[in-house]
Parts: sequence; structure tokens; C-alpha cells
Amino acid sequence: MKLTLKNLFGDKRFNRLVLSIALPIVIQNGITNFVNLLDNIMIGQVGTEQMSGVAIVNQLMFVFNLCIFGGIAGAGIFTAQYFGSGDEENMRYTVRYKIIISAVVVILFAVIFLLLGETLVSYYITTGDGQSDPVLTHDYAMQYLKLIMIQMPFFAISQVYAGTLRETNQTKIPMIASIVAFLCNFFGNYILIFGKLGLPALGVKGAAIATVTARFAEMLVLIIYSHVKRDKYPAFKWLYKSIKLPLGLFKNITKKGLPILFNETLWSISIALLAQIYSRRGLEIVAAYNIASTINNLFSVVILAMGSTVSIIVGNYLGSGKTDEAVVANTRLTVISVISSVIMGIILIATSSLFPRFYNTTEHVKEIAATYIFIFSCFMPVNAFVNCAYFTLRAGGKTFITMLFDSVYEIALSVPVALILVTFTNLSAPLIYAVVWGLVFIKGVIGFILISRKLWINDLTKMKS
Repeated sequence: MKLTLKNLFGDKRFNRLVLSIALPIVIQNGITNFVNLLDNIMIGQVGTEQMSGVAIVNQLMFVFNLCIFGGIAGAGIFTAQYFGSGDEENMRYTVRYKIIISAVVVILFAVIFLLLGETLVSYYITTGDGQSDPVLTHDYAMQYLKLIMIQMPFFAISQVYAGTLRETNQTKIPMIASIVAFLCNFFGNYILIFGKLGLPALGVKGAAIATVTARFAEMLVLIIYSHVKRDKYPAFKWLYKSIKLPLGLFKNITKKGLPILFNETLWSISIALLAQIYSRRGLEIVAAYNIASTINNLFSVVILAMGSTVSIIVGNYLGSGKTDEAVVANTRLTVISVISSVIMGIILIATSSLFPRFYNTTEHVKEIAATYIFIFSCFMPVNAFVNCAYFTLRAGGKTFITMLFDSVYEIALSVPVALILVTFTNLSAPLIYAVVWGLVFIKGVIGFILISRKLWINDLTKMKS
């Protein structure tokens, strides 16, 4: 299929396919990030120390979340391509692989948080601003961490089921599960944080309990629906009849999946390190960074959804041997993503000073957060292109290249630049944030070269087991 300017945005059939996959993911991610926004605002009403404590723990949980994503993503590449080729048996094997790797990640992080939780939290706390109480912040963080750990297995299983459904073009059920989680979290937060319906006000503990309840409800919806409708969703049919997993397929998934797991782990660590580096300028920077990150994530749902859509559609085409269609689809999806990000960026620029006003914190924190949001919005189109490049490479199984392109790049460039600027200059925190984000242009050039060379065109279903 030859791509021309006339059909650059696709025909009606292609656009319906994109919309059917991307829209539920946008809604699901939007709900998830809106829940995070409500969490932040509600906790922010209690106080800056509480909000900072929860933000610190969420940075640690972010590493866990990304390790779950990375652990199952390698198998997810195979799921998408086996779905494209109609191979139901191997689809089930990939789900079993996801369950095994998720269990390992959950156990590993539970041990780390139990043994090293207090030490990890303390790395984010400094007395540099003199405005916030570091002892209170530490106590609130530990209260939250001890409870929020309970949701880790629920989150892991939910990602296994939701990811598999999306990879087989079934995106509505994960969306419905997210809506259920949103309702549980919202009402749970309102009742437990502030002490409504005769219950005591639990603050950060209430927020943690609400999140655990929401994660459990989300998992139940996904499991029950997937197995009740197992004839419609063959990846789950007879899933637990045995634990059989062919050694050859296990090796193939591991070979492709380990670089993704390492990538997600390193990338999440790089983000956590950046937050820790920024926090050296004081706890008010932690609060501002947390507010901005929450808002930025909410406005990035289209970018993330388009990345997932690239992975699904391109993976399906590659698995069915339609390489020309895969190339055209990749270009179309990238264009849609970049244009969408321009629109979202303009909206975010116009509202950058509005969202921090919902938080019960100092004016200084609100001003820094608004500046962070404005800076992020300016880089959204380049970030959208980079995100599509990453998922294109991953869809074709070029997982080692994606690791170099994504996490190694961040660890080798973004983190050292931030550390040098914070340690050896008097630049303001927002200016340092802008310089670090500006490095994404280099990443965009690298991504353009990699995609143009079509190194990602690879049919994994033909790998020898």
C-alpha cells in the first residue's frame, strides 16, 4: 500500500479501527489519571506534608508499576502477533507467561519495600526550603506505603488481563473496569480521607485504603468478565487447565521480553532519580513536581493511547504478514498522535495556572507547579513522536534497541544533566526542568532515523520454538 498525502490520515475503515482501539484506552487512561488527580487534590486539602508523603511513595510505586508493564510487555508483543495470525493456543501460553513474571515482580518489590522502605523514602526528604516539616512528611509516607503495598498483586493481575484484552483488540472491558475502579476510589477517598458517613477522618491512610479497594474491584471485573465470556476471548479459555508453557516459546518471550523489563525498570528508576534530584531544592519542589506530574499525565492520555494503538495495530499487521500495511499504519498513527498532542498542548498551556489553584498549599508551590506544566506542554508534540517511535520498535520485537533508545538514553543523558545542573549551578528548578525536557529533541532525531530504516519490520510468529 503506497502512502500519499491524500490517504495520509487513512480511510474510514482504518479510522474506525483506530477509534475502536484508541478511544477506550484514552477513556481508561483518562479515568486512571483523573483518579490520581482527585487523590492529589483531596490529599492536598489536608496539607502539604501529607501530599508530599504520598507523592514520594507514588514515585516508588511508579517503579513497581513500570516493572509490571515491562515484565508482561514482552509476552504482549507475541500475544498481539499470535492474535494477528489466529493462533489461540500460543496466545494462552503468553498469558501464562505474564502471570508467572508478574508474581515474581510482586514478591521482589514486596521484599524491597518491607526491608528498605524507610531508607528509600528518606532519599526524597530534605530540609532545604524550611517551609515543610520533614519528620511529618516521612511519617505520612510510611503510613501510606505500608497500606498501599496490599494493592500490588491486584494491580499486577489487572494489567495481565487488561493488557491481553487490548492486544486482542478488546479495549472496552478494561475501560469498564477502570470506571468501576474510579467510582470506588472517588467515593472511598471522600469518605475515608475526610471522615464522612460517621467514619473517622483517616487522611493518607484513607487514601491508601480507597486505592486498595479500587484495585481489587478492577481486578474482579476483569477476571470475571474474561472467564464468563471465555468463548469470546480465546486467550483466557482453559487458561488455568494446566500450567503448560513450551520451553522454546518461554525462551523466545524471555529473549525479547527481558530488554523491555530492563528498559521499563531503568526508565522508571530514571524518572524516580530525576524526582529525587529535583527534591534537593526542597520539599516545596517535591509538592510542585507532584502536582505538575499529575496534571501532565492527565493531558498525556492521548499520547499514551496512541502508543498502545501503534503497538496493537502494527503488531497485528506484522503477525499476519502484512508488512506494507504495517508501514502505512505506523505513519498514519504517528501523524494522528502528533496532531492530537499539539491540540492538547495548546489547551494545557492555556490552563497551566488553573489546576494548581485546587490544591491547599503555598502560593510558591502553586507558581512552580504552573511553570512545570507550561514547560511540559511545549514539548508534547516531540514527546508524542518519540512515544510512537518507541512502540513501533517494540511492536516489531526490536526490544534491545528500544532499551537503548529509551531508558539507557535517560540514564546516560537526562539524569546526569539534571544532577550537574542541580549540584553545580544556581539555576532555578523550573529552568533545570526545561533544560532536561529539551533533551527530547535529540531523542526525536534518533527515533526518526530508526523508524525510517524500517529495522522494526519483524514477524515474531515465525520464530522457532
